[in-house]
Amino acid sequence: MHYWRSLRPQHWVKNAFVWAGFLFAHEWSDATLAVQVATAFAAFCLIASAVYVANDWIDRESDRAHPVKRERPIASGRISGAAAVVMCIALGAAAFALAASVGLRLVGILLAYVLLNVAYSLGLKRAVIVDVIAVALGFLLRILAGTIGVGIVPSAWLLMCGLMFTLLLGFGKRRAELTAVKPDVARSVLAGYSADLLDRLITVCASGTLIAYSLYTISPQTIALHGSSDLVYTVPIVTYALFRYLYLLDRQHAAEDPARLMLTDWQLQVAAVIWLAAVIWIIG
Repeated sequence: MHYWRSLRPQHWVKNAFVWAGFLFAHEWSDATLAVQVATAFAAFCLIASAVYVANDWIDRESDRAHPVKRERPIASGRISGAAAVVMCIALGAAAFALAASVGLRLVGILLAYVLLNVAYSLGLKRAVIVDVIAVALGFLLRILAGTIGVGIVPSAWLLMCGLMFTLLLGFGKRRAELTAVKPDVARSVLAGYSADLLDRLITVCASGTLIAYSLYTISPQTIALHGSSDLVYTVPIVTYALFRYLYLLDRQHAAEDPARLMLTDWQLQVAAVIWLAAVIWIIG
């Protein structure tokens, strides 16, 4: 059970970004492409878990001072360093083997993800604003894995919306951590943030996400690709989901873990299901 927990399977929901390009590419009838995207999704789940295990080992001392993270298997001493190394190697090897079965472009994207996380662990995570941008780039690599990695040309709107949305989640997490963690045990980068600064950054990112998605739905290229101008009717659903997230974020540290929030808040889940069903109905 401890080994399974260390993989953080609840965070695999983040890898749903891999499917974004396939959803909007209008290639649903291509079974081979669907299998390749599914393989890319599985590869990202494995490589992300390898990174989580590595980061947990690197951060084990600071995690022990955190009210929640101290219960992680590695920080609590339930998993040894040797076992963590073996897990990282096995997960990484399996991820790259899956990526290789799809193509070298996907292998390159996974490698870029690993290098980004190495840079994050070595210093980017201690640089104010850069730390969140690095996390957002990790999500963009997920989108690229499901597009360039399998031969789909990514939409500029998709990349822009994905960037703004993941920046929102990143700054939202920092805002929640700032509230939840005592100053003397907080991660070092939080000392460079203030509640007012994060609130302004969150406002910019939430606005950017909504504007980018709204413009995508009414873009002439989008209407021509899908043969419908009705995607604009999904904007209210996205608006509610964003407002719901901001509401939860306002409730102290309720949004400290966006992945867990998505798995536990039924209103966000309903909004996601309705949005997905509406998109499939409109462009299908």
